[in-house]
Amino acid sequence: MKFNLLNFLSNNLKLFDYSLDENVLKEYSQDESIFKIKPKVVIFPRNSKEVKELVKIAKENNFGITPRAAGTDMSGGSIGEDVLIVFTKYLNKFNIDPEKKIAIAEPGVYFRDFEKELNKYNLMLPSYPASKEICALGGMVANNSGGEKTLKYGKTEDYVLGLKVVLSDSEEYYFEKIDENELRKKLSLENFEGEVYRKIYQIIKNNYKLIQKSKPKVSKNSSGYNIWGVYEDGYFDLTKLFVGSQGTLGIITEIKFKLLEKEKFSQLLVIFIKDLKDLPHFTNEILKLEPTSLEITDDHTFKIFLKFFKEMAKLLGTKGIFSTFKLFLPEILMIAKIGFPKLIVLAEFTSQDKDEIKEKTQKAKEIIKKCKYLFREPKDEKEKEKYWKLRRDTYKLLREKIKNLTASPFIDDFIILPEYLPEFLPKLYQILDEYKLIYTISGHLGDGNLHIIPLIDLKNKNQRKNILEITDKVYDLVLNYNGILTAEHNDGIIRGPYLEKEFGKEIYNIFLEIKKIFDPYNIFNPNKKVMVKREYLEKLLNENFDL
Repeated sequence: MKFNLLNFLSNNLKLFDYSLDENVLKEYSQDESIFKIKPKVVIFPRNSKEVKELVKIAKENNFGITPRAAGTDMSGGSIGEDVLIVFTKYLNKFNIDPEKKIAIAEPGVYFRDFEKELNKYNLMLPSYPASKEICALGGMVANNSGGEKTLKYGKTEDYVLGLKVVLSDSEEYYFEKIDENELRKKLSLENFEGEVYRKIYQIIKNNYKLIQKSKPKVSKNSSGYNIWGVYEDGYFDLTKLFVGSQGTLGIITEIKFKLLEKEKFSQLLVIFIKDLKDLPHFTNEILKLEPTSLEITDDHTFKIFLKFFKEMAKLLGTKGIFSTFKLFLPEILMIAKIGFPKLIVLAEFTSQDKDEIKEKTQKAKEIIKKCKYLFREPKDEKEKEKYWKLRRDTYKLLREKIKNLTASPFIDDFIILPEYLPEFLPKLYQILDEYKLIYTISGHLGDGNLHIIPLIDLKNKNQRKNILEITDKVYDLVLNYNGILTAEHNDGIIRGPYLEKEFGKEIYNIFLEIKKIFDPYNIFNPNKKVMVKREYLEKLLNENFDL
């Protein structure tokens, strides 16, 4: 893709708020992935009109546009080589209707600001990820994010009611779920929108059996485009394609969210699992009680937290090492008694009914005791928060506090059926230990979604060379168990080359066709998700680590 920067600068940048400053370009050359790609210019659009104008110019000058919200993506989806557009500066407004339980928001809204306002109305958007303090809504939609409440409440796709999107004809359109009558109207439109509806409808209709046969067997998926959710129960919904598309089909400028009422009561049980053999039975029995969350942290993670005790104290906000030691005293005594547990499980139950919580908690305790696991019941919010910090802030601690090694998300988000975990985990450990890696494992036990974060010296070329070798072995293992390579964090650069292997050539070709329908000029976030060559991935792993 050729990019005439001088021509673009002289004729167009005066229209926008932009930066060519080297420090700014360097800042936006990274997201939370392992990659560094310096853009040629960073633009901060002030409204959707400017986004439309930028798309028009991009099409005329043949350059790529990478949309970015807060830049917390772990797959390389929010960095790009040409023009990076950042939403958080201006496109950061939202409005909540507490009676209808809906919100209209721009993509640059930080989730923490949104949540603070939702709390005033006792409402929630429950699909937030672990990075909820630093992520933005546009990124949640672009990645189809999930998190600790996904087990009960589902992912972001379940809360998107409508989207405004600028398409490749540089016009803004509104997409939402429509019935058969509305679909017929859309199919008859004599414009680009009508063309999109007609072509996508034909793809889904002509390949319906193939698409249904290829539907992932696991409970959540952010790989590829969601072709399985477009045409269901007599409704046609193109938002299903845009959610999780990482800006590769169009640029989202506004989101309509469904909101839920927060549940009044909650109880957390913390379970320490030494032996994995009873894990499937334990998981199946606990799931019958419909927990809101069933999260895990492994022994590697807990050991790292103990090693970085001072840093953990800062994250927890405790005053000094003694108070932190006191906070962790029950766990220290437990380790002295049984040794390090293989897994720490957080089972949270929420309800509007206090008696229901008591009943479920009691039944859960009986299941835990039958499995002969130790457990704790935190007595107050401070104690609960300790465990949620352990679960949510693993990556933050690793990324910021460990010198010479980088927390490197490249096998960070696969999912298998939970019943396979006892058989799967030893095989996974064997692959990772073969390379003498320091790594942590956390994730969602209830649906078998694991987040593996190895620590790598990314400036060491030999260690970088191992990344693809390890990835190939781990992903072969995941696919052997009928898993999916990314449940929440999306494909981006790091998993794009594996899509064809994951879904097969026929489904991958459908993904390519969808990309071509929406983006015939390949201007929307090129080299992400689809059409990502392995050679491109290898090239990035061999350069740019000294940016």
